[in-house]
Amino acid sequence: MQPVIPKSWMMPAKMERIICHWTAGGYIPSENDLSHYHILIDGDGALHAGSHVIADNESTSDGDYAAHTRGTNTGSIGVSMCCMAGAIDRPFNPGQVPMKQLQWDAMIAAVAQLCQAYSIPVTLQTVLGHGEVEKNLGRPQSGKWDPMMLPFAPKLSPEEVGEKLRSEVRALLTPP
Repeated sequence: MQPVIPKSWMMPAKMERIICHWTAGGYIPSENDLSHYHILIDGDGALHAGSHVIADNESTSDGDYAAHTRGTNTGSIGVSMCCMAGAIDRPFNPGQVPMKQLQWDAMIAAVAQLCQAYSIPVTLQTVLGHGEVEKNLGRPQSGKWDPMMLPFAPKLSPEEVGEKLRSEVRALLTPP
C-alpha cells in the first residue's frame, strides 16, 4: 500500500475507529469543513489536513477536537470527501457536486493507511460511514446518510456501500 497521508498528520494516539463522511458542500474544503474533519479529500482527490490533529480526538473532554459525529468523536478519526452539495437521499439525487470515484478511491487508501497506523481492525463498528453509526453503534445521528449512496454506483444499497467500504479497505491491507 502506497502511503497517501503524510506521516506528520498521524501523531501517536489511541484511536478506536474511523468514520467516513461527505461534507455536503463543494469540491474545495471550507473553513467549517476543515474544523470538523481530520482529513478531507477535494474534488481532485488531493488530501487536506483539518484544523484538528487526530490526537485531539483521543479525548474530547477539553472541547478541542474535530466534531464530526454526534456522541462518537472520542477515539474517532473523521475522514470526509468534499462533495454532495444539494444531495437528496430519496429519490437519490447527488446534487450539483456529486462524489467522484477518484474521491472514493482516495478515501479508501487513506482509511487503509489509518487502520494500519493506528492498529484499527476493519469491522462494522470500527470502519464505517456516518450513515451507519446509528445502526452499528447505537448512537442517534438525526438522519445522517453520508456516504452511504454512491453517484457512480447508484444501484448499491446503503448496506452494500458499507460492505464495499470495508472490503476495499481490507483489500489494501491484505498482502498480495
